[in-house]
Amino acid sequence: MDNSSLDPLDWDELRAQGHRMLDDMLDHLQHLRDRPVWQPTPDEVRQHWNSPLPLQGTPLPDLHAQFMSDVLPYAVGNAHPGFMGWVHGGGTPVGMLAEMLAAGLNANVGGRDQMPVVVERQIVQWMRELYGFPEDSSGIFVTGTSQANLMALWVARTARLGPEVKQNGLSGHPQHLIVYASKAVHGCIPQAMNLSGLGTRALRLIPVNDRFEMDLEALEQAVADDRKKGFTPFLVIGTAGTVDVGAVDDLNQLARFCAREKLWFHVDGAFGALLRLSPPLSTRVDGIESADSIAFDFHKWGQVPYDAGFLLVRHEAAHRETFSSPAAYLQRAQHGTAGGSPWPCDYGPDLSRGFRALKTWFTLKAYGTERLGAVITRTCQLAQTFAERVRAVPALELLAPVSLNIVCFRHRGPQADDLNARIVVALQESGVAVPSTTIIGSALAIRLAVVNHRTRQGDLDALLHQVLHLGHQFTNKEDSH
Repeated sequence: MDNSSLDPLDWDELRAQGHRMLDDMLDHLQHLRDRPVWQPTPDEVRQHWNSPLPLQGTPLPDLHAQFMSDVLPYAVGNAHPGFMGWVHGGGTPVGMLAEMLAAGLNANVGGRDQMPVVVERQIVQWMRELYGFPEDSSGIFVTGTSQANLMALWVARTARLGPEVKQNGLSGHPQHLIVYASKAVHGCIPQAMNLSGLGTRALRLIPVNDRFEMDLEALEQAVADDRKKGFTPFLVIGTAGTVDVGAVDDLNQLARFCAREKLWFHVDGAFGALLRLSPPLSTRVDGIESADSIAFDFHKWGQVPYDAGFLLVRHEAAHRETFSSPAAYLQRAQHGTAGGSPWPCDYGPDLSRGFRALKTWFTLKAYGTERLGAVITRTCQLAQTFAERVRAVPALELLAPVSLNIVCFRHRGPQADDLNARIVVALQESGVAVPSTTIIGSALAIRLAVVNHRTRQGDLDALLHQVLHLGHQFTNKEDSH
């Protein structure tokens, strides 16, 4: 029998093994609460993954067993309801199954006349509807908001300098382009400045107010000062959901300012842009409909499995001019597989692209925007309730206003930074809950981000109880020395 193919010799045997693997993952999701949120990987397990390149194959059941023993128990744990360390979505069984379908199809969604491209265009259409963008606006799936923000920067640059910047580069233009964002902006923005060739010195980090929102007067002054110096302001980045505290810049005011000053208005809405799905909270991002571009992730509040970032651009021509690249092997035709132009590769840097749209389509269709929006509403309510409990406990203090779903607090005590750092590590290693830390002002804070659709009040109560227990334990130890 010809064994040159990688398909199995016994499809029934593979089918049975595939069902066992699927059942194991469904069991994992069903019984998440019976497992620790996170646990450190033992050294002996790590050693299993220090082997030489395999020359011969290993039976699939053995590989599955190694995954179950070595990988599954030691992931970061963001599917677990007790994971509240970072803004990570929890994923869903529906999304997992959709990802399996996409993997089986193995479509390269860079282009060609195929239904996976049509599915992606459906999501683009829905996002136009959600954000009130015009019918000729464009969108594309990417790895995440970090990539989407970088791409938006490239599009804004092309819109400002013209498509010839692709040939001439920035050195061909005398304009010194300047970008503006708040001091609370995500770290991917300075990285994007670096990768775009603009340089981090061309990024103005604007002070924030007591709600951690961009100070609009300071922005206006910075733009005016740069123009006096002969620089060229061209892009303002508003944030919907800052990484530290979940603040939302005044997008309405930023939109009006950018329109008046003829600046490109981009919104980094990594998780906060999806507030549009929550009727009680949707107005928090009013003004986003006036943006020139929006970057966000379906894999955060949208609960789509990783990864599923998205970029929406109002000006399709500028978007396509930025990325389209004629090549003989990308010739288009009216008929055959070379039809269906324009292709996704005309709107981004990737020619080889996975079918991210399918798991997003399944999630939106299976749950509906009302149910997904209710998850967003509930996570913010849980955060507010947690903040109220923090205020009621003398041993604890809030370090920032709770705008959405992120609570920054700490345990009071001597050497509070060290104390709270120890509390967080002990919490993580306990397997009860996973918060993270950040710096608010000059103080180290315990950062709680409620994102997972599985998280309930009891999970927050368990975390609060453990923080108080550990804080009491550690401060008493210090007092006894």
